[in-house]
Amino acid sequence: MASLGNPKKTIEILNKYSFVFQKKFGQNFLIDNHVLEKIVRAAEITKDDFVLEIGPGIGTLTQFLCENAREVMAIEIDKKLIPILEETLAGYDNVRVLNEDILKVDITSIVEKYNNNKPIKVVANLPYYITTPIIMDLFEKHIPLSRVTIMIQKEVAVRIQAGPGSKDYGALSLAVQYYAEPYIAANVPPNCFMPRPKVGSAVINLTPYENPPYHVENERLLFSLIRASFNQRRKTLVNGINNYEGLSLSKDDIIDALNALGIANDIRGEALTLEQFIAISNRLSLVNPSAAND
Repeated sequence: MASLGNPKKTIEILNKYSFVFQKKFGQNFLIDNHVLEKIVRAAEITKDDFVLEIGPGIGTLTQFLCENAREVMAIEIDKKLIPILEETLAGYDNVRVLNEDILKVDITSIVEKYNNNKPIKVVANLPYYITTPIIMDLFEKHIPLSRVTIMIQKEVAVRIQAGPGSKDYGALSLAVQYYAEPYIAANVPPNCFMPRPKVGSAVINLTPYENPPYHVENERLLFSLIRASFNQRRKTLVNGINNYEGLSLSKDDIIDALNALGIANDIRGEALTLEQFIAISNRLSLVNPSAAND
C-alpha cells in the first residue's frame, strides 16, 4: 500500500469508503510525509519498541510506525475507520487495531501482555478537545512509559512547556512537568492536515522521569495547592489557597509555611517553581495531613 501521507492518496481512500469526518471525534488527518517522519524521529522509535498509537485515523502515521517499531497497537474510537485501517495496514504483520475509547482502555494490561511490563512509547495525533484528559490519564495511572510523542494544539504545547512568570504558565504546565520533561520538537501549520484545523499544531515530546527528582509527601495536597493558586490567577498564593473550597488550611498555616521557606507572603502562584510548590505542600502536610479534601 502506498504511503497515505499526501492529499491525493488520502482523498482516494476516503472517497472509496464514503468516509465522513466526525466533528465529535476532532478528526484531522495528517497529509505531509515530512511531518510524519519528524514524529517518528522525535519519538526515536527503534525495532525494540512496542508503540501505542492513540487515534490512528486512516493509518497514515501508523504505517510509518509499523516500518520502524517492533510492534504497534493502534486504538481507534470511530468504528467507521476500522474497515479502512484493515485495508491500509494489510501489508503489516506487526500491528493490532483496537476499536475502543482510549480513556476506557486498560493500558497497564496491554503493557503487561505485549511488552512484559517494560516501558512503552506512546505516539498520537490527538484531538484538541480531549488532549489534557488523555495526557493526564497516561501519567496518573503510572503506566510504564519511556516516551510520549504527541501532536497537539500549539497553544497547549506552549502551555505545557512554560516556566514560572510567563502568561502561559499554569496548572497544566506544573501537572505535566511533575511527571515528565517536555520539549517541543516541531511546529506544524494547519495546511498539513485534512480538514485544515483553524489553529497551528506542535509535536511535543514528554520524557517521563525514571527517578523523579523530588520527594512529595502528599500528591493530592500538592495538586490541590496548584489548582487553588491558579483558580483565581490574580490573587496572591495565600488568598488563593485560603479561598479554595477543596482545602482546609488556615491563613496562618499558609503564612507560617511560606515564612519557614523564605517565600514572600504576597507571592502569586504563577511566580513559583514546581520545586517551591512541592516544598510548600510538604511543609503543610506536616501541619495538616488531611488538608486536601477535594
